[in-house]
Amino acid sequence: MKNLADIMKQAGEMKSRMEEMQRELDEMEVEGVSGGGMVTVVINGKGVMLAVRIDPSLLKAEEGEILEDLIVAAHNDAKGKAETLVAEKTQGIMGGLSLPPGFDLPF
Repeated sequence: MKNLADIMKQAGEMKSRMEEMQRELDEMEVEGVSGGGMVTVVINGKGVMLAVRIDPSLLKAEEGEILEDLIVAAHNDAKGKAETLVAEKTQGIMGGLSLPPGFDLPF
């Protein structure tokens, strides 16, 4: 039973690290760009958009559709970067936990 106690201890430690990571994700800022830097989007680690910066040359009525596309592209760029950072952090947290096959954590 010592092995089960060790697993539960590891699970508790991992839960604490995951809670800390959630706080870090709220504070993390990831920048995505498109249009050669003409549009920049900033999101947090959870994908919530925090800011948008647009080059003034795109603020013309005839550039509306292009601007919309660039905002979407910049957001997707930032989201991809954020997902990569989250995966790296999660890998670091999960890396030390040795669970038996089929063992699910309660969180």
